[in-house]
Amino acid sequence: MTAPGICWPSVRIAQRQSTAVEPGRSCDNQAPESRLRFHMRTTARAPQGNLSPLSRIRNIIAIGSGKGGVGKSTTAVNLALALAADGARAGVLDADVYGPSVPMMLGLSGRPDSPDGKSIVPMRAHGIEAMSIGLLVEQDTPMIWRGPMATSALTQLLNETLWGGEDGLDYLIVDLPPGTGDIQLTLAQKIPVAGAIIVTTPQDVATLDARKALKMFQKVDVAVLGLIENMAQHVCSNCGHVEHLFGQGGGERMAEQYGVPLLGSLPLEAGIREQGDAGTPVVAAQPDSAAAQAYHGAARRLVEELAKRPRAPMPISASLL
Repeated sequence: MTAPGICWPSVRIAQRQSTAVEPGRSCDNQAPESRLRFHMRTTARAPQGNLSPLSRIRNIIAIGSGKGGVGKSTTAVNLALALAADGARAGVLDADVYGPSVPMMLGLSGRPDSPDGKSIVPMRAHGIEAMSIGLLVEQDTPMIWRGPMATSALTQLLNETLWGGEDGLDYLIVDLPPGTGDIQLTLAQKIPVAGAIIVTTPQDVATLDARKALKMFQKVDVAVLGLIENMAQHVCSNCGHVEHLFGQGGGERMAEQYGVPLLGSLPLEAGIREQGDAGTPVVAAQPDSAAAQAYHGAARRLVEELAKRPRAPMPISASLL
């Protein structure tokens, strides 16, 4: 079933009038990076239930939260950029079909290419791949869909995108909408997820809902790799005074209560918001900044926790090679 408004042939026709982003180039036509980068193929980890990893994606990582406004999308995009900076092939799937924000955060515009009217070539920005419903409709078009149509759109975006070219992706970060509704249920039942990360802010009203998201993943047998506490502290740009505007230690207490790692505590900085609005997230714009290093630290902890998971069973055909 094709979700209304994103029929691939019509997308392909529209794309004839747009310029596709070349692989290896960022969306703002910057030259490819000249520095030498090495890549070692990442091991696929076992997803939930009897599902097997997709042929083009070794590990799907779901980024969830119990409520909106906690910086989940900003965290998802910067984690993908941090993974890519460490040499992984990474991408982002914007699963929030009602409020897609990944195109703006990555500075993407235009339409993705559809070479055969059925599949889609993901767009690229800052060294990662991305796909979003926001790239297939006008920016101010509301998606007035019931749950089945939204979940159909998600599965199309995942399965009909040519992720990673011939080499595939090591990690696909899936930026989920807030809550525990239809899209999250579809993800748990039909999509092979290697692990999930919960994003929260320190205050009690945020951790209250984050607990629900964590318990949801546990109930559907998706491994929770850890918790990320966003907006944990603010450092005054004038005097250097540290303030905990949203409380202190909420993420740490929640992680301890549920026996999951705290992958990182991210700062509350104007620059993170400004860079995201400008389409160049802080990990890409200011890779040596303290904020970017916090994202790098969380991404590396993510990889460490994922490595503790069982390997995905190797297909018989692959084992004979």
